[in-house]
Amino acid sequence: MSTSVAPATTTTWALDPAHTAVEFSSKHLMISTVKGRFADVTGSIVLDQDDITKSTVEATIATASIDTRTEQRDQHLRSADFLDVENFPAMTFTSTRVARDGDGFKVTGDLTIRGVTKEVTLDVTDEGRSPDPWGGQRAGFSATTKIDRRDFGLTYNMVLEAGGVMIGHDVKIAIEVEAVLKV
Repeated sequence: MSTSVAPATTTTWALDPAHTAVEFSSKHLMISTVKGRFADVTGSIVLDQDDITKSTVEATIATASIDTRTEQRDQHLRSADFLDVENFPAMTFTSTRVARDGDGFKVTGDLTIRGVTKEVTLDVTDEGRSPDPWGGQRAGFSATTKIDRRDFGLTYNMVLEAGGVMIGHDVKIAIEVEAVLKV
């Protein structure tokens, strides 16, 4: 008696840290925008080709890898006033659901920063697949979201003499992912 084995309907992709960027921006002095990025990002994506809503995403970001192109600011952001990298060396995201949204997806999950976990939803675009020069397969995704940093205990600020605050509460996040098919 022979048994038929159905082809795998899920694929696992590892985030390529050299080609994955997690960038953020926030208002400064209520008039300009400061941008930065995290350089150390790892994680995986499990795609279910039959039912995309069964797909999952996990990512870990080393908080000490923050880079705003100004070392003094980066040191302050690594301090207990903000990310407290000594006590919280990583931020994590674990998806809890995936839903189609027009041509893209909504990926909702638990974001943990400074030990505080909140649900966030990413607006995701599938940028496609491509073979790479080394015989592998690559996938690309773009995602955006916005969080209120105070929700994660990032409350440091200064009230300005002219009114308003030195650092905006909203943080816009933009993610560009290149992932490699695991075989």
